[in-house]
Amino acid sequence: MTGRPDWIDNQAAGRRFCADISRENDEPLSATASRIDNWFLIEYRGLWARDALSGSGLSDQVKRHLCDQVAQARHGRLLFIRRPDRRGNPELVAFAAASRPGETKVTRTEFEAYEDLRGIDLLSGEPADHPLFLVCTHGKHDPCCARYGRTLYEALRDELDADWAWQVSHIGGDRFAGNLVCLPEGVYYGRVDRTTAGAILDEHLAGRVALDNYRGRSIYSFAVQAAERFVRERSGFVGIEDVALEGVERSNGSSYMTFAAGGERHRVRVDEQAGDLIQLTCSSESLERPLRYVVSPG
Repeated sequence: MTGRPDWIDNQAAGRRFCADISRENDEPLSATASRIDNWFLIEYRGLWARDALSGSGLSDQVKRHLCDQVAQARHGRLLFIRRPDRRGNPELVAFAAASRPGETKVTRTEFEAYEDLRGIDLLSGEPADHPLFLVCTHGKHDPCCARYGRTLYEALRDELDADWAWQVSHIGGDRFAGNLVCLPEGVYYGRVDRTTAGAILDEHLAGRVALDNYRGRSIYSFAVQAAERFVRERSGFVGIEDVALEGVERSNGSSYMTFAAGGERHRVRVDEQAGDLIQLTCSSESLERPLRYVVSPG
């Protein structure tokens, strides 16, 4: 370990940052949110390795217990969270959040030592009376997350109540840093910085999606995220719950999706194509072609 910020080591090695390349190429943000319905967030104050859980100092029994809980949840994901101002606090905290409409909630559990997690059901925590805003700062996974995430976290910390904003381990889409996830709704935003953070927060707290930085909603697959954005742009409905998926059909290699929005039904067609060659992360050894989703009226 060098003790230096991760992005400095990246510069020293002569590598370009994947987030800078993505910006320069104007890579679309749409349809890039990780697929997650249920979130398990553990405050972990040790070093975050590239693979946060397996590289942590948690005992094998604690790791197994946490993984078992996540495996029992539909589309569950375990992540580490932290706040620098809490390093000296005697208690630790864990959150669980559910993101599907009609089921959205955040619960909170306090504990004293990591071994206590062996006996805790994270889903049985006390209801939290606030949302969560998670900023990826996981520099060991990708230097862009630290380079852009830490300043974004500081901006949110200055705007929100202390318990609302947290740093989080890898949430997907390193090249879209700074990345922000809003819970419980599971709304992803990318390329958020100090100048745009306030406006995005205002929109989200008012129950609206900020489309310019919108990556998608975690309760949907990438294809559905692309279709949902298409419907939002054409209908003008930007309320988080204004657009709801009603059904998906497959025919001749295409997907046909029906959404309810504004009292009407909107049917769209989604076709998958190979995207442009891009660098997915700072550590990528080769370029890849992620799928892109072409949406048209159905």
